[in-house]
Amino acid sequence: MAPPESSSPLPRTWRKPPFIANPLVRYGLLALLVVYLVWAFGTLPFNWQRIAEGLPRAASIFGGGFPPSFQRMELMLTGFKESFQIAILATLLGVLLSIPFAVMAARNIAPLPVYLFGRAVIIVSRSFHPVIVAILFVAAVGFGPLAGILTLTLYSIGFVGKLLAEEIEEIDWGQVEAMRAAGAGFLATLFYAVFPQILPRQVGLSMYQLDSNLRASAVVGIVGAGGIGGTLMNAFGRYDYDFAFAILLVIIAVILLSEGFSGWVRKKIW
Repeated sequence: MAPPESSSPLPRTWRKPPFIANPLVRYGLLALLVVYLVWAFGTLPFNWQRIAEGLPRAASIFGGGFPPSFQRMELMLTGFKESFQIAILATLLGVLLSIPFAVMAARNIAPLPVYLFGRAVIIVSRSFHPVIVAILFVAAVGFGPLAGILTLTLYSIGFVGKLLAEEIEEIDWGQVEAMRAAGAGFLATLFYAVFPQILPRQVGLSMYQLDSNLRASAVVGIVGAGGIGGTLMNAFGRYDYDFAFAILLVIIAVILLSEGFSGWVRKKIW
């Protein structure tokens, strides 16, 4: 008698379960999204005639920008020097001020009233775009780099403080308990159990914030907060498109160099 043939099981493939299990709800939400997009685009006041008339003007702007003109290099370097000064000072002040606010905004080491105050400061710092804050500081302290430094300092506190507070909330609590068991106070616990764990993250955030402030310094300068942004705005206002495009190319080159430098620093730190 021949042995029975062994039936091999069919291969099984794993499929990721959908985010919304109910197909009616899933496809219903998708249909609502499509309807909303159609309604949003249909109700926006697009002036297609003006868009068509603006295409030749855009072509003349881009045509006038090539080749870029680097003849007024001294004026460009002056603007970039001011932008670098604004970005570096704002990064230093913002990172230094973000550390105490991040400690206050960390729920695992701060009492509830202090936590609420720290979170409120960080939320307010992140609530407004730097251009809006720059307009307010220009009205308060006048045109110039001081308004840019104050703007980017506040911007740095909101960004770095939030991420640093979240990093503190995720630390290894065993080191904190060991310091407290040895009788260490709050400051000693911060310096020897908390800060060493977040130092690599702090360095990375500081380098990223410097890159961000370099970009933002060009934007806030458009509204009078100092830096290369004012030079760029004046170039567009005088229809010097070749000089304006030269400034834009140098901005791109500066950001690429700063990105490479920050990557090199991070590798050395870690």
